[in-house]
Amino acid sequence: MTLKMTIPEIHAFLDEVFPQVHNRFNVTTLPEMGATVEMRISESDLRPGGTVSGPAMFALADVAFYIATLAMIGPKALTVTTSCTINFMRKPAPTDLRAEARILKLGRSLSVGDVTLYSKGLDKPVAHASVTYSIPPSK
Repeated sequence: MTLKMTIPEIHAFLDEVFPQVHNRFNVTTLPEMGATVEMRISESDLRPGGTVSGPAMFALADVAFYIATLAMIGPKALTVTTSCTINFMRKPAPTDLRAEARILKLGRSLSVGDVTLYSKGLDKPVAHASVTYSIPPSK
């Protein structure tokens, strides 16, 4: 399989379809069946105790897998999450996060894979998610 979208096309698509997240997520690599995405962490993403909140980490895992899937299928905005389980493994630093998404199986109607999250500057993962996306039928 070959990529159907480039990094600039992914960024432009997100700006068009999800303008509320403009400049929040940065795709740094886009290998076949995967994506590496960074998320800028702001004060509103932090929780008491000086750590990044679970909802912020979930958002990064979800967006990273969305990007990996779109890169393989093309700009289908109605590709949606059908399942996501996230395990929080250790306390993330109050800094930007990096997600490494990989697609394990890409079919006509489902994209299945996982996402590992890292705090900037830490080698060990802070969270791991298993994700399934539903792909809209082609017309």
